[in-house]
Parts: sequence; structure tokens; C-alpha cells
Amino acid sequence: MNNRLMGRLVSGLCLAVAALAIGVVWDNWGDTWRLSARPTPALTDLAERSDFEKKASIERGQYLARAGNCVACHSARGLPSMAGGRRIETPFGAVYSSNLTPDNETGIGRWTTQDFWQALHHGRSRDGRLLAPAFPYNHTSVITRSDSDDLLAFFQSLPPVHQPTPAHTLVWPVGTQAALAVWRTLFFKPTPFQADPAQTAEWNRGAYLVTGLGHCAACHSPRNALGASGEVHDLSGGLMPVINWYAPDLTRDAETGLASTPLPRIVQLLRTGESAHAQTSGPMAEVVQHGTQYMSETDLRAMAVYLQHRAQQNTQPSPPAPRAQVGAMTAEKGLKVYERHCVQCHGEQGQGVTMPSGQVAYPALAGNRAVLLNDPTNLVQMVLYGGYGPATAGHPRPFGMPPAVLELDDRDISAVLTHLRTQWGNQASEVTPLQVNRIRATQGH
Repeated sequence: MNNRLMGRLVSGLCLAVAALAIGVVWDNWGDTWRLSARPTPALTDLAERSDFEKKASIERGQYLARAGNCVACHSARGLPSMAGGRRIETPFGAVYSSNLTPDNETGIGRWTTQDFWQALHHGRSRDGRLLAPAFPYNHTSVITRSDSDDLLAFFQSLPPVHQPTPAHTLVWPVGTQAALAVWRTLFFKPTPFQADPAQTAEWNRGAYLVTGLGHCAACHSPRNALGASGEVHDLSGGLMPVINWYAPDLTRDAETGLASTPLPRIVQLLRTGESAHAQTSGPMAEVVQHGTQYMSETDLRAMAVYLQHRAQQNTQPSPPAPRAQVGAMTAEKGLKVYERHCVQCHGEQGQGVTMPSGQVAYPALAGNRAVLLNDPTNLVQMVLYGGYGPATAGHPRPFGMPPAVLELDDRDISAVLTHLRTQWGNQASEVTPLQVNRIRATQGH
């Protein structure tokens, strides 16, 4: 290869890199220049509203903040609510949530409605800094301007807390502005809500809540190697990184029952955390605890209508139920562990216990979709670490599951879970000691 040809190749490569860099810069900062010239207008600036309008806006904002479960991420144990500082682990290191109280130095006391809209809709802080995508700005970009303004009104009504946000500990170069810009060019585009004229107002309200404030796909969609989740409407399920819970496919009836469950029962599950055939646990219990239990019946029904329709539209057949080939020793061990640790609460036939009031004390294991999921991760997590369902007005004293992390070894847990998945008409695959060991190892136990 002669020097002239080599020079042309190098020049072409440099031009391509320069063009890519210009494209990334324009993609991430070009709209800042455009918006500064023509910002998206607030309906009414907060300072210009009457006392009545301010009060109504704050009340709406409080409701929206609960619907979005903002408190779960923006509150750290031992610190005031919404003061941020919660450590959120990612595969690339930790990020810390921001202070949403109106402190002028460490919070959002000086933020305007335009500043806040820019954060929700474009994933940028007040100073133009690109935000880490642990903040689900692909979903908050769905939120309307009026709801954005009401959210800010609520946050700025809170008592100010001087609480600096700790520095993120993301591995280099993941946390740099350049790396975030490239990531956003690849995986982020604002998605303002567009109503579907072919659907009812109730369906569209549910779609808005699920894809926007509810940010359901942030958990219920698979993530790629660079941490990007699916589109805001992708509800196909996936393993949640770091915390290692499996968020089921909300469009598949075999995993959630959404297509066939009556709407009132779906609403009940979202409002109380339990229904006749399902109970929330793990991250979903936190969503109910801090979020959906405070939502109106109308909004919960709208979400249920949208989710059920999505599930009913999925015509892809479910894979056939796997049949476990369980050895005699595993079967015997599983039965013994069940009799020693489980039968008192869940019954000899896996029937569970329902209180005279109708409240489910201990869920039935026979026919339980959580037991039958192809991915047994959540079952292993529950046996290892136990836990409680959410305490809600409709289910104020949830019964707990004791942890067995120090009492049962991997073979005990695999055997008893295989027992659950192969008894009382249940047909699911065997859980192996290796699967249990891997899940235990990810939690450092």
C-alpha cells in the first residue's frame, strides 16, 4: 500500500470520526441552543399563580410524585424524604439520587419550570449537564408539560434540606459527559405522549401512566450490555441488573395472568399488593408501598385496562410447560424440607391460608404463576432473604416470609423449590443447586 493511499484512508477515517463527533454533539446539545431560543412554555409560571392555583398545583404534583414512586429513589435511609443521596447500584458502579427539596445550594430551590422540564424531557440538569440514565428520562420524557410543572410545584413546597449529593462512582469513562453523550445518541430519544385515536380515553390514560410516570418498562423490559432498557412501551420482561429480580413479561398471560384476570382483581393487586391469586414481592412490593396504593381507582383501572389489552394482543403461544425429571433423592429431600419449613403456612396441598376477612395470609403455591415461572430467580430470592409484602390500607398487616439464607444450603433450597414446582398439579422445570448458588453469589452470600 503506497503512502498516498494510506494518507487517504487516514484522512477518511479522521473525517468519519469528526462527523460522528459533530453528530453526537448536535444530538445532545443542539436542542439546548434551539430550546434557549424558543423554550417550551409553562402553562403559568409558578410565581404568577394565585394561592388557590398554587395549592391545587401542589396537590396534583404530590399525587403525580406518588404515582411515579419518586420517593423510592430520592430518599435515603436516615435522611429526610426527597433529599436524595440514595445509592443506586448499576453494573458500571454506583450513582446517587439527587436532592429534590427546594434548598438553593444542594436542591432545586432555584430551578424554574423550564429547568425542570429540561431534566424530565431531555435528561439534562439545570446547568446543561447530561444526567446518568439511572434516572429514567426516557420515561419522564413522556410526561406532559402541565404535569411537569405540577411536580415542580410539589417539590418546591417541601421543607428545604441542605444535603449535597455524593459523587457517582461509575467506572471511567462511563460517567463522563462524552460517554453519556454517545450512549444517549445510541439509546435515547424524547418520547412525548401521543394518544392513540383508535383507543378509548381510559386506555390512553393507562398508556400514559404505564409508559410515563409508572416507568414500568424500566424494570419489565430486558437491558442490553450497555444498560439500555427497551422502548417505553416494551413490557416483555427481563432480569433486573444488580438486584437480580426477574420482572415478568406483562404481555404473556402465563407469567402474569393479566389477559385473563378480571379487571377488579388487577386493580386490587395494584392498590393493596395482594389479590386472591397473586401477591407482590421484591421491587414490585416497593412500587405498591410507595406508589400505586395512593392512586385513584380511576387511574388504577385505566392502567389495568391498558395492561390487559396489551396482554390480550399478544398472540404468541407460550412455550410448553417443562416437565422436570426429579430423582428420588431430590424428591425425598424436597418433601422433608417442605414439611419442616413450609407446610405450617402454605398447607399440605400448597393451598395457602386465607383469613376470614378474605385477606390472603399465606399465598397458595398450587397453580401459583410466580412458582411456575420458567426463571426461578424470584423464588430463590424469596427463600434466601424472605420479606414482607407492602403495608397498604387494604392490607395493613402483611404476613412475612422468614429468610433461610443461613439455615438452608443450596441443595436444600433447590430440592424444596423443585418440590413446589412439581406438586399439586404444578409442572415446571427442576431448580438446580448451581442456579441457587449463582443467585446467592450475586448477593454476596
